[in-house]
Amino acid sequence: MLDLTDAYFIRTREIVERFGDCDVTYAVFLRRPVVAACGLAHRWLEAVSRRQGFQVEVRDLYSEGAWVGAGEPLFYLKGRFSKLAPLETLLLQKIGPTCVAAHNAYQMAMALPHVPFLAMDARHCTGAAMQEQMAYAAAVGSRAAQREGAKGFIGNANDQTAPFFGLNQGLGTMPHALVGYAGSTLRAAEMFVERFPDQPLTILVDYFGQEATDALAVCNRFADKARAGQISVRLDTHGSRYFEGLDPQTSYEVLERHVPGTLRRYRSEKELRYLVGAGVSAAAIWRLREVLDEAGFGAVKIVASSGFSVAKCVVMNDAKAPLDVVGTGSFLPETWGETYATADVVAYDGRPLVKKGREFLLNKLSAAR
Repeated sequence: MLDLTDAYFIRTREIVERFGDCDVTYAVFLRRPVVAACGLAHRWLEAVSRRQGFQVEVRDLYSEGAWVGAGEPLFYLKGRFSKLAPLETLLLQKIGPTCVAAHNAYQMAMALPHVPFLAMDARHCTGAAMQEQMAYAAAVGSRAAQREGAKGFIGNANDQTAPFFGLNQGLGTMPHALVGYAGSTLRAAEMFVERFPDQPLTILVDYFGQEATDALAVCNRFADKARAGQISVRLDTHGSRYFEGLDPQTSYEVLERHVPGTLRRYRSEKELRYLVGAGVSAAAIWRLREVLDEAGFGAVKIVASSGFSVAKCVVMNDAKAPLDVVGTGSFLPETWGETYATADVVAYDGRPLVKKGREFLLNKLSAAR
């Protein structure tokens, strides 16, 4: 583990061991607002201290899932300087990204409070450690939103981190590659039903650019399942083209039929793209709902994915897009510089002392003792 930490922390330990160890108190904070999601970091600290035979004291200032302002200490950490110094690098890796991702997940869930989310972040993570942190963040941010009435994240796409969402396994039906392998969307659905006859079916309908046609083909093939609400249509149309049968003009017409007020005020270029542009737009989702309802498949659900960030969720809510589930990994921090956490020593053997300019970290120190 020591070869993963910064060398100057190792040298600090050696100097402290020679000239006399002491108790120190760290304040851990970020420079931007976040949602507290420190549980994984705390468990790691407990495991390391137990394995190495020393004691640490963690004093949380916020409950898990609470909103934390910029510069506010998340928690104070007390222990022997020689033991804690080598842990700082690894500890901070487990704090910043997780708290920012939890904040993003909370914001997304609150932007679309009536729509459940599926965490599909694993493919965008850099390894197992990040995958665990991001799934945990989605669960923490989601629970914070659920306490305010949102449906939030109901699960994720893999088994390893499914317990964070109260599940035993990941959710999902098929990737685009299976559709390509099958040769048609309908054949992929048939293969899935043959292999997993008792499971609900979610079909991807954008592979061949025939979202409406292929959705109806599958629903007609499995009409009983469709009418029983056991089929979902996942829309993941690439941003380089429009949903089958749509173009800019017809996209405007779709929204005019359903939510005319959405288009009758100023919109930024990005908002217009989310509303009537190529890819998974509000118009595309409304058009798919029209196609299904007109064919008598009103019980078939719509799952949408592709770039569902906080901004896109806000626009979709404004357009009252008929979504049943959103699959997203876009709660992952977009600007990595915002995820940098900091740990400053604020007391030595109980004597408050911090570098000039960081006195604000002392504000809650006495109350936390």
